[in-house]
Amino acid sequence: MDEQPDTEPRPAAGAGAPLDRRAELSEFLRSRRARLKPEDVGLPDFGRHRRVPGLRREELAQLAGVSVAYYTRLEQGNGRNVSAEVLDSIARALRLSDAEHAHLTHLAKPKQHKKKPSARAQQVRGSLRQLLDTMDGVPAYLVGRRSEILAWNRMAAAVFGDWGELPQAERNWARMVFLRPAYRDLFADWEQKAIDIVCQLRMDAGCYPDDPRLSALVGELSVKSEDFRRLWATHDVREKSHGLKQLHHPLVGPLQLYFESFRLPDDPDQALVVYHAEAHSASGDALRLLASWGTDATTAAPTA
Repeated sequence: MDEQPDTEPRPAAGAGAPLDRRAELSEFLRSRRARLKPEDVGLPDFGRHRRVPGLRREELAQLAGVSVAYYTRLEQGNGRNVSAEVLDSIARALRLSDAEHAHLTHLAKPKQHKKKPSARAQQVRGSLRQLLDTMDGVPAYLVGRRSEILAWNRMAAAVFGDWGELPQAERNWARMVFLRPAYRDLFADWEQKAIDIVCQLRMDAGCYPDDPRLSALVGELSVKSEDFRRLWATHDVREKSHGLKQLHHPLVGPLQLYFESFRLPDDPDQALVVYHAEAHSASGDALRLLASWGTDATTAAPTA
């Protein structure tokens, strides 16, 4: 017999209120189960009408080797006393990525994995600032928790905007991408950039469910941006450490830049992100042109 669709409303985080870990766990498991079909996991599909998308709870429980009642309690947000072995089995049954598996563990076993957010601002080592300053030919910046921009070099300002002109609270990728129209014009694939940001914020929420600044950010964006609400509701998590970004720069036109992201060994909450263009490419010529203009290049950047 098909399970009944769950119509119980889920609480939303208020401004600064901690995210509801049990609701997060419940919705994450439901969303991962909904994306799987019986044929995806080698189960027969007899063509009966399904009242809910994806696998049924009993099918997922069978794949994970746990009782239906046990899995149902977990999906209702009760992860108390769940073992790492059971979480591993459920992660395999749901075909979770490494990032999704880690997120599930953070949500289900917060006592062992929850981190306490620091009340003080994230600190940037002086040597890192010096390193950024020496990277003349490539845009580079340091990003921390909640997608906050912590430090950047001159080329990053020329490409992405002079973040020094913004109040400190506005130096945040999520706020800029979702609330500043100029960034929709800058990123050729704005949707993918927005997805990447939301996925990272979800991972932060799993690690820091009691972070009031993160909850306030999510609450603010949920009120002000329909696109953010839509993407946040997917419960997707992933970490993108490298890739390609297509930009439409207001001064030099199209830019095709590759990026690499490096987590700091002594502070994994901070990552150094460096962009570069292919050698002897039009994008490489455009970067050199921006570098030659110096601070004048920031006058047409998105923050201007």
